[in-house]
Amino acid sequence: MAVSVNLDAVLDPEFQTIDILDLVGAPVSAFAGVSEAEAEGLKAAFGIETIGDLADNPLVRAALAIREMARIAEPPPA
Repeated sequence: MAVSVNLDAVLDPEFQTIDILDLVGAPVSAFAGVSEAEAEGLKAAFGIETIGDLADNPLVRAALAIREMARIAEPPPA
């Protein structure tokens, strides 16, 4: 079964028509709101150059895991 998703809200216009498989290798500046200077900062600080690098970064993955565990630990709303 084919799955489709609209990522236009999170991507700069020039990357909105790129195949999802190719987006993995796209620069992090492909994200809407991430400037070239910010992308350079990610590269300098963490070696992150592509969307795939960002997704694979151990600190990003740890942050996501911590957030999910905190959600599980939160008491349900009254």
